[in-house]
Amino acid sequence: MSSHVVLWGAFTLLVVVMLAVDLGMNRKSHQVSFKEALGWSLVWVGLALVFNVGIYFMMGKQPALEFLTGYLIEKSLSVDNLFVFIMIFTVFGVKGELQARVLKWGILGALVMRVVFIFVGAELLQRFQWLFYIFGAILLYTAWKMAFGPSHEMDPDKNIIVRFARKFLPMTRKIRGDWFFTRRLQLWVASPLFMVLLVVEASDLVFALDSIPAIFAITLDPFIVLTSNVFAIMGLRSLYFLLAGVMGMFIYLKYGISFILGFVGIKMILIMLGMHIPVALSLGIIVLSLLVAVVASLLSAKNTINLASQEAG
Repeated sequence: MSSHVVLWGAFTLLVVVMLAVDLGMNRKSHQVSFKEALGWSLVWVGLALVFNVGIYFMMGKQPALEFLTGYLIEKSLSVDNLFVFIMIFTVFGVKGELQARVLKWGILGALVMRVVFIFVGAELLQRFQWLFYIFGAILLYTAWKMAFGPSHEMDPDKNIIVRFARKFLPMTRKIRGDWFFTRRLQLWVASPLFMVLLVVEASDLVFALDSIPAIFAITLDPFIVLTSNVFAIMGLRSLYFLLAGVMGMFIYLKYGISFILGFVGIKMILIMLGMHIPVALSLGIIVLSLLVAVVASLLSAKNTINLASQEAG
């Protein structure tokens, strides 16, 4: 039995078991505490690293580096999507215990979309290599937009998903309970919570179109691309509740993430020009970019707190 088959089997079994555990432990909506979010975040990161070690011993150093680099890219890019989730929940007035339910089903939908996009994208890039130019240009545009474009804003009345749902779905006016659909007077009606789920899925669709091309600059191996993406996504819900209260502190993080997107976009274009940046060097640049952005953000937050204390004193 080849190492690829063993790893595919281990990955599939691991994801199925962890999904069953996660869904089983979170059947009822509840407020996710910092301690719970931290615990699950450590579990998912730990599983990803253990799996990375398995890749190293069964496939070699290069695939292991590719997995780790892809995982860090997708994990860092997912942080930007957390800002969007916060905005969506704030606009629609979704409370903490209901946020967990929406994110649970939203992430399951995201997993399905990723599987489709990854296999289609890998096949297209192998058949039509000129798409590297297109994907590289998309990443460069996304990087510029993230760094210098307007902040995320949302007007529910102008959102096409919201307008479609309100027009074609019988819906209650307010969120009552944690259900998406219920039966009233022999008619199935939707809760506004289902509309929130649709908006979350739509935002992740856009996010996937921006982020998935980034890992194709690292490798075209569907196994590495898929597994690194899935491990990054599976920990997204716990990461949300871990960082939701302190996201405002990381003011320079978007610049670090946009730099990574720009770097990866240039890397894709250089591939077509016959120039290859080693994966180990790419990994180092990505880690350094994140560290600089986080440290700069924390120092800025500390200075702001000190100034506020001095003014108050």
